[in-house]
Amino acid sequence: MSTVQNPEQSVFAFDVEDALMCGVDEAGRGPLAGPVFAAAVILDPDNPIAGLRDSKKLTAARRDALALQIRQHALAWSIAQCSEEEIDRLNILQATMLAMRRAVDGLSVQPTLALIDGNRCPAMMMRCEAIIQGDDKVPAISAASILAKTARDAALLTLHQQFPQYAFDQHKGYPTALHLARLREHGVSPVHRKSYAPVRALLAAEHP
Repeated sequence: MSTVQNPEQSVFAFDVEDALMCGVDEAGRGPLAGPVFAAAVILDPDNPIAGLRDSKKLTAARRDALALQIRQHALAWSIAQCSEEEIDRLNILQATMLAMRRAVDGLSVQPTLALIDGNRCPAMMMRCEAIIQGDDKVPAISAASILAKTARDAALLTLHQQFPQYAFDQHKGYPTALHLARLREHGVSPVHRKSYAPVRALLAAEHP
């Protein structure tokens, strides 16, 4: 694994004729509930997609529109996840790395290079490079960021239908004041991450 301080130079260092590059990013490391998602995308140079950037800097409507374009025009894309149980068992870092590996493994076209958003890479059977803030610098990583974010948001809307008392549609599982208040009022649900401190503290209070 290598950590990159100058992403542009790194990308061009791998700009060789036989390299097939995918971008990889995750969504949902911080929330107290729901799976962590990851996506991998191989863009088609003959079908460029305008407006790709870090999903957190886009409106929900713009993310949804771009996600549709990515699914239609990318050479290959894949979305994967790790469950709450896996997060609690492995820890969030290892679960995120596993979700990223699953996303890359799920691509219909096998890449020869994976560019990962962040400062570390999952163990994979290909060249892999971590790029800090890559989701706003490398279009393929931006595309992966958008797919992971929109997939996770959709999953949290589904969880809201199952557990409306927690208002997952409003906070998407993040530890907002509203979410913490609902947790205290209703207790821990089956989709909460029991290894996360606020959830763990509630469980300890319920079962001293």
